[in-house]
Amino acid sequence: MSNQLLPRQHGTRRRYYTPEEVAAHNSATDAWVTVFFKVFNLTDLITTNRDTMTQALICNAGRDVSHWFDGKTMEVKSYYSEDFGIVRPYVPMGRFLHVSPSGPASNWSTELPQDLPWWKDKQYIIGNMSQRVRKLRIVNVLTQQSDILSVCSEETMEEIQARYMEYNAHATCYTWKQLKDENFVKIDMQKTLDQIGMPDESGLFESMGIDEDQYMPIVHVYFNDDLTYN
Repeated sequence: MSNQLLPRQHGTRRRYYTPEEVAAHNSATDAWVTVFFKVFNLTDLITTNRDTMTQALICNAGRDVSHWFDGKTMEVKSYYSEDFGIVRPYVPMGRFLHVSPSGPASNWSTELPQDLPWWKDKQYIIGNMSQRVRKLRIVNVLTQQSDILSVCSEETMEEIQARYMEYNAHATCYTWKQLKDENFVKIDMQKTLDQIGMPDESGLFESMGIDEDQYMPIVHVYFNDDLTYN
């Protein structure tokens, strides 16, 4: 029986992503960032605007850049410059794409795609950053193989099943069950782990010094053509 933490696959479009998935997109040709738990794919934007204005974006690809923005207005943070007597964008890593210059500039165009800067343009948003990542053990009853997935707490069991399909192409041919009152019962795939009665109690158990293997939620998958399935 294996007990492995499955390697991550990063090409699938999801409703929620783990920080690890976002961090994998960390280059000029594959650049994601997060802003207040929204995941932005800036790859095409950077590709079509390869100049110094994209350098800060490239350097921060795969990271959270929420600290660049005001959480209420979604505008770039600013400060009052006593030297110049004006309000200037606060860009400690250098001015980046769609940020206006501090003063008059002949090479600056006020026209933006969709009339919006990229951080307000929904076309670049591909999903959400999970606010709580959990580990889930999946036991294949037919093969007795046990695997561990990192999943987003906001995901439904059906979405978790889609993650599992990256390693078991026949995942939809299985019925997912959980142990309740000494009986294995079919899981409602439209619900989250919390909603099916598997709350995240990791903080409590960690504070008690209990090993993760002892409290990790477990799902059993039954192959539908297995003669022992009922």
